[in-house]
Amino acid sequence: MNIGLIAHDAKKKLMQNFCIAYHGILSKHELYATGTTGRLVEEVTNLNIHKFLAGPLGGEQQLAAQIENNQIDLVIFLQDPLHPKSTEPDLFKVIKLCDVHNIPLASNLATAELLVKGLDRGDMEWRNYK
Repeated sequence: MNIGLIAHDAKKKLMQNFCIAYHGILSKHELYATGTTGRLVEEVTNLNIHKFLAGPLGGEQQLAAQIENNQIDLVIFLQDPLHPKSTEPDLFKVIKLCDVHNIPLASNLATAELLVKGLDRGDMEWRNYK
């Protein structure tokens, strides 16, 4: 499965810790991330991550294009709802495209854990029939 990772600045450490905790599961899949998030996760996990540009430089748009072409199976987007970003329109596009293409999306740690555990159990196998 192809998993997209995005984290706002205030959530990057949480994304790193999440990826450390679920390294065993995530290592079995292809990971895609916006540039800074991908670099920071790679540094602490040694996971191989396909990195797009940094979010504000177009990384969210690149990930959105992958979603639009049905090349991403699951998105973990740890957002900071209390501090809006200048790239919010691009991030809303990612969320909208996940809804349009029926791609599971986690926007917080609790949902991310449920999706990754479900992925490990095989609950996402229906994505193989896209």
